[in-house]
Amino acid sequence: MKIFADLQIHSRFSRATSNAITVQNLEKYARLKGINLLGTGDFTHPKWLAELKEELKEDGSGVLTSKSGFKFVLQGEISNIYTQDGKGRKIHTLLLARDFETVEQINQSLLKKGRLDYDGRPIFGFSCIELVEMMRNISDDIEIIPAHAWTPWFGIFGSMSGFDSVEECFKDQAKHIHAIETGLSSDPAMNWRLSSLDKYTLVSSSDAHSFWPWRLGRECNVFEFGENYNYNDILNAIRKRKNFVETIEMWPHEGKYHYTGHRNCNVCLSPKESLKLKDICPKCGSRMTVGVAQRVEMLADRPEGFTPENAVPFRNLIPLSEVIAGTIGEKTESKKVWEEYYRLIGAFGSEFEIVLGAEEKELNKITSEKIAANIIRNRRQKIPFRPGYDGVYGVPVFDGNDSTKDYEIKVQQKGLDEFM
Repeated sequence: MKIFADLQIHSRFSRATSNAITVQNLEKYARLKGINLLGTGDFTHPKWLAELKEELKEDGSGVLTSKSGFKFVLQGEISNIYTQDGKGRKIHTLLLARDFETVEQINQSLLKKGRLDYDGRPIFGFSCIELVEMMRNISDDIEIIPAHAWTPWFGIFGSMSGFDSVEECFKDQAKHIHAIETGLSSDPAMNWRLSSLDKYTLVSSSDAHSFWPWRLGRECNVFEFGENYNYNDILNAIRKRKNFVETIEMWPHEGKYHYTGHRNCNVCLSPKESLKLKDICPKCGSRMTVGVAQRVEMLADRPEGFTPENAVPFRNLIPLSEVIAGTIGEKTESKKVWEEYYRLIGAFGSEFEIVLGAEEKELNKITSEKIAANIIRNRRQKIPFRPGYDGVYGVPVFDGNDSTKDYEIKVQQKGLDEFM
């Protein structure tokens, strides 16, 4: 069976998250989305951990089950802010654990370094090297994954405080890193341009701060497991790419840090344009936030379009709520969008069933021709974007009344297209 796994989310105890996040709401909207395996988020936070222990049951498999039968895997995120090689570093790391006993050991070890009760994503002043050493002393089964690897401020390759390679960050502990998370502003095609990343599995997760279907599962991993799969199956998929079918990716152009720019001046520039200006804002003269596309260009040793052997396939998708909203000219969370969303879900079962496989003639029986056409355009990767930059999300263009209307995204050019 296919497992749609979103392995990184947050609880309501993390900063800038919905205060309505509960296990029940996560499960409800994950089912609508078509997700059938979800990270718990924030297992380091004592209050959230207590809720997880109350709501989820262990059976020894390492995959936990809710009271109504939904599957979860224990997951948290750590923020390490420290100095290494003479530079300040801010790196977020995703952790997966087999059981509550392991989580308790992780938390006890972290408590020796600082507090856990103030944020679901706790901050520590020690290095990623020490983090891996700490986790390895607890269990070899703890999976350690650099989170949203290219985010300028908190990614391992981020332009503000990151490194140029996994080895530079983790030193002698790099051998225990099996995967990196590509993040919302990059996709696998961009990462394939770095030969140094071939040894790492590229995983994708939403990093959702709410349970809404345009956030939850906007990026996820697709595995092929038997019905009674376990934690070892998940580890083998991540570490050995065994039964790893594909990843679902948000368009990197929609990510908040895809292009280089300066939000205060509404300046958004392609890598080529920004490099000409030496990353200086042409309006105010301040330094711009270097985007992921430019950072990839700086580190790449391969041309666009290169695909390594044994690479896990992927596809880019815009969430269904955004497709509906963009088509009818409403806000994503509006009543009209919800009504149309639920009408489609009622007919096809889940969002992934709709965006991945529903036929246009069947869609036309349920929704308008324009919405049906844009669902198919989305699947075929024919929707252009105004790219995101400096903390501003990119915007898909559905109505054709935009300067990008004649642009057709081409699969071989993902990541560094010239939109401006």
